[in-house]
This record gives sequence, structure tokens and C-alpha cells, in this order.
Amino acid sequence: MKAKIQKIVLNGHGKYLGLTKGCFVVRDREGNVKRYPMFENEIGEIIVSSGNFISTSVLASCGFWSIPLTVMTKNLKPIAVLRSLDDDEYIKTRLAQYEAYKNGKAITIAKEIVLSKIESQNIILREYSLRQHDLMIYKTKIQNLNSNSLKDVRKRLLPIEGKASEDYFNEIFKLFPKNLRIEKRRSFKAYDGINNTFNLAYTVLRYRIHSAILKAHLEPFLGFVHAEAHSKPSLVCDLMEIYRSLIDNFILEFSETLKPNDFILKTEWFSTHRLGKRQVLNREKTKELTERLNDYFERKVEIPRIKHGNKQTLETLINEEAMLLGKYLRNELPQWKPRIAIPN
Repeated sequence: MKAKIQKIVLNGHGKYLGLTKGCFVVRDREGNVKRYPMFENEIGEIIVSSGNFISTSVLASCGFWSIPLTVMTKNLKPIAVLRSLDDDEYIKTRLAQYEAYKNGKAITIAKEIVLSKIESQNIILREYSLRQHDLMIYKTKIQNLNSNSLKDVRKRLLPIEGKASEDYFNEIFKLFPKNLRIEKRRSFKAYDGINNTFNLAYTVLRYRIHSAILKAHLEPFLGFVHAEAHSKPSLVCDLMEIYRSLIDNFILEFSETLKPNDFILKTEWFSTHRLGKRQVLNREKTKELTERLNDYFERKVEIPRIKHGNKQTLETLINEEAMLLGKYLRNELPQWKPRIAIPN
């Protein structure tokens, strides 16, 4: 029987993770104890949020056994990942990733990412009986981008993706309560609460994607649609495009019970010399969103796993797609076509 992959999560506050006789041991403030035998089931990941404690023995074991460990703030925002210094499996994959810029695969992948994003938007539009994209038109436009320059293809993909996203959000914004409805999607320094709710949820997605990329031994800062930029993990941004619609679906569900008083005004620096105000979810709703979104990633989609099973969680799907991208780059697969679905 295949060993079960377990995840150890220390959220809230006051929990302690130690190591005793081959077991990871979690103790909470009330003295309750939960044990995770290291060699009975595979420990796939450990997540520790601010306000909890972890022993150096656990840290050493994570390094020795290559168990990824993620550190989060108390609001469940990821800030760091611990990985083993002996993890050298990434070399072949990253060499292939660099080589993709020379052999044409980078252009193929960039086109596939944009097309997959538009296809995933159509799944949401169809789910809510909204006006859908004409996929044949978009597919033809993307396939007809004949150039050997990735820079040129990126430049020409941008208006195609932008038009599709504009039409898409014009449709799904109709589904929000009238007292919260907005007219335009804004990302950086948005004022309204709904846009900032999208931005918060996309931040959680960004961590999931970044984690999947590291597990697949890919280089997070070398993308195909997004160009390299200082402190910008462009491959993370690339793969986020495919799964943004999953977050949109979650936000539509989450917003059904939202009220204007669930938002507060937050003052912060917009630039070096200018303060500005933004509407954001209050502390309670922020906590609720992150918790529910983490649960959302555990929901199943009807897409077979690579090795076994007819269904898998969204988190597993994202991890597998990053692995399949790595296989394509290493010439272990003839093509890479992201699998897309929304959870039941």
C-alpha cells in the first residue's frame, strides 16, 4: 500500500513542533499532543505560522530528509521556505529551462500559458452562464504569432491576453452584490475592497505556485510570458495566469455573504512622498478568507493524477503541472498542455 503523504500545519498560536524517537510531535497550549511518525507516512510539507515554535532538531531533520518547510505570518502570508543544501536534483531541469530560450520551447510555452488562461476563463464563464470567449478566434491569433523572438512574441501576446481578461471581468463583475460591484479590475494599489480581495487571494495562489515550482526543481525567476525583472519571480507569475480563474471562482463564492462593513480603510504609502487610502477586508474577514482559501485548495477536481487516482486536490494538480512542465523541458514529454478544472 502506498504511504500517505501528510502535511503538518502549525497555525493559530502557542503550538510547538518537536522531534521525539522518530516522530514529529505537535503540542498545543492545552497540552494536546499529535504525533506524526516519520517513517510510517511520508511528510510532504511542514507549515509554521508566526506565534508558534519549532525545535532545531525538526529543522535539521527537514534538511536531512528534504522536507520543505514554509514560514508564514500570523495572517498566513508565506515569507520563507527552508530547503536542503544537498538538494541538487534541480540542475538538469534548470539547464533545460535556460536552453528553452534557444530551442524555441520558450515561445511554445508562452503561447500555451496565455491560451490556457483564456480557456480557464471560459470554464468560469460557462459555469455561471455568462458570455464566453470565442476560443477559435483566440487560438488562431495566438498560433499565428510567427516569430523566433521571445521578446516579440511576448509583446504581441500582451494585447490578446489583455482583451480577453477585460471581457472576462466585465462579465463576472455582474455576479457581485450591487453594493459591492466594481467596473474595472485593478491590481497594484487598488482602492476598492473587491479588487483588494482579489489581490489578497492571488497572493495565496502565488505562494502555492512558487512552492510547486520549487518542488519541480524549476527556476522561479526565469519565466516565459513575463520577462525577467528584479525581485520578480517571473515563472511564478506565468503559472499563476493559468490558475487565476480558480481564485476568481472562490472569490465569487466568498463574496456572496460580504457586506460593506466587512471592509476597513487602510492608510499606507503609495510612493515615497504620498500617502493613500485603500479599502481592505477587516482582520476577521482576512483570516476567514485565508482559511477558507486554504481549504479550497484541498477540494477535488475530476482530473486523473499522473500515477494513480481519478481525482486530485487543486494543490496536487498545481504541483503536478509544474512537474509536467519540467518533464517537457527535459524532453521527457512531447508537449505540455495544462489540465484545467474547477472543484466540485
